[in-house]
Amino acid sequence: MIETHPFEPWLPSNAKLLMLGTFPPASKRWCFEWYYPNFQNDMWRIFGYLFFSDKMHFVDAENKTFRLEMIKTFLAEKGIAIFDTALQIRRTKNTASDKDLEIVQPSDLDAMLKSLPDCKGVLTAGQLATDIFMRHYSIKEMPKMGQSAEFVFDGRPMKLYRMPSSSRAYPMQLEKKAEFYRVMFDELI
Repeated sequence: MIETHPFEPWLPSNAKLLMLGTFPPASKRWCFEWYYPNFQNDMWRIFGYLFFSDKMHFVDAENKTFRLEMIKTFLAEKGIAIFDTALQIRRTKNTASDKDLEIVQPSDLDAMLKSLPDCKGVLTAGQLATDIFMRHYSIKEMPKMGQSAEFVFDGRPMKLYRMPSSSRAYPMQLEKKAEFYRVMFDELI
């Protein structure tokens, strides 16, 4: 079965950073209807930890969900855009793992970047998202985890930041993952 991305791209006009994952998990794993919807995913905890010194800042623990309006307001204020590298996928083993996703149609990365004239950096979270982005922009050398590679889009110098996956399946403590993200945020936000 082919799945089409369930969310609209989040592209605030002031975005300095575009965050790209691969594709959301199946809806049965969602605690809310937006990006990084699995309550076991630590992306919003990483943001809380880095910007508010509180990994629970965006977490509604009582209802086992995240505070969506707080997240959207924060991202809009900071100039952070979000989408994924795949517009349509097929799950080969009915999991959310990148290794079990077949990309049927990639996202229109060029259109996203064109709509974000202030964007200076792209974060890819996860190996497949990084591979897709690098192939599309002919970036030859894979940046090491937590580092960046320079590329040019439409005459604009940019950086691709390779970050650890926020999934708990990726074997690294939240605080250690956050330190990789901190370097990027310090450069861009």
